[in-house]
Parts: sequence; C-alpha cells; structure tokens
Amino acid sequence: MLNFRFKSIAAALLATSMVATPLALPTAAIGQQATASNDLAQVSRHLKAMQSLRANFTQTDRTGQTLTGTLTLKQPGRIRFEYQKDAQLLVVSDGRALTMIDYQVKQVQRWPIRNSPLGALLDPTRDLTKFGKQVSTNDPDVVSVEVRDPSRPEYGVITLIFTRTPSAPGGLSLVGWVALDSQNKRTTIRLSGQQYNVAVPDTAFAWTDPRAKGPRR
Repeated sequence: MLNFRFKSIAAALLATSMVATPLALPTAAIGQQATASNDLAQVSRHLKAMQSLRANFTQTDRTGQTLTGTLTLKQPGRIRFEYQKDAQLLVVSDGRALTMIDYQVKQVQRWPIRNSPLGALLDPTRDLTKFGKQVSTNDPDVVSVEVRDPSRPEYGVITLIFTRTPSAPGGLSLVGWVALDSQNKRTTIRLSGQQYNVAVPDTAFAWTDPRAKGPRR
C-alpha cells in the first residue's frame, strides 16, 4: 500500500479535476471569442517552441504544506521534479511513463504519462483547440488554459497559467498550474527563474532505483 506522503505527491501530479480560479487570481469576463481563440493558438505556439525548460518550483497543498525543488523539462515528453533534499522524493518522466520514487521508504510507482494531466504539457503536438478552454482572469497579461480530453475524463484536467513575456518562446512564459484531485485536494504549482531552450542532456532524466543499484532511464 502507498504511504500517505507518497499518495499526496501522486495527487499533485495525477489530479482528476481542476479548480476554476488558478493561482488565486480573481476571475473576470473572458471578452470576445476571437481573443480566446487567439490565446489558445498562442499557447500552442509556446508549447511547440519550448524545447526545454529549467525552473524552480513550489508545490503547496490545501493544508498549506509546501515543498520546493527544481523542474527540468525536455520535449518530447521528458520531465523531472527534483524535490528538496529532506523530502527524499523524485518524479521523472521518460516520455512514456511517469515514475515516482520515494527514497525514504524505497518505493517506486509508475503511471502512463498519457493518463496524467501533465500529458498536456509534455505533448507539443496536441491540438489545444480540441482539448483546451480559456479560463478567465482579470489581468490581460495572464493567460489561463484548462485542458481536458472529453473522451477520457478519467485522465483528468490541468489548468496551465502563463504570463505574456515577449522574450519567452511564443511570447508566453509558463508560471504554474493548479489542480484539484478527485478527493477535493487542491495543489498549486508555482514556477520561478524560468530558463527556456537551454541545453539539457538526456542523462538529466536518469534516476537511481532505491531497490537496486545503478541508474535507470
């Protein structure tokens, strides 16, 4: 059986539903439909142009518990959440599966990446006009997009939050996302110090199996 701590981390990354007010931003009217369509297209351009990303992240659950760490992403499909040292946690995707490693209890769990809301972030070929919907904010410099596959509701929903940043890929910068799992547990991910399209070696997504010796990929 998964320990409670491991379940909490899994809920943060494999959420099954999503809140309507991302990153505590107050909602407002979306405006014209053409604007929403243009924003979805811009998000698609950003995801296609974002070949890699390094950033710091802060993860906060509904109780206020916070974990920090570093995020590394490389398209297509690879991502690494390296949590603060005392957490002894690591989450890695090799493009096919999301692997969660708890070094404290020497436990490893894997899920198909397509079953995770993170699939929306890690598949730049995904057509957001079919799966995405703009969520309103009161700030014209903030773009919020909710992504779900209506034919696969069990795969969940992710609301991605961007700020308009001319120097970033596609003119947008990913600043985080907010998730609410099937048990009404809200988790917020905030990014800072984003570095786009930097060199990231494939070895960045290797990991050491606590149950055996040697790195895994």
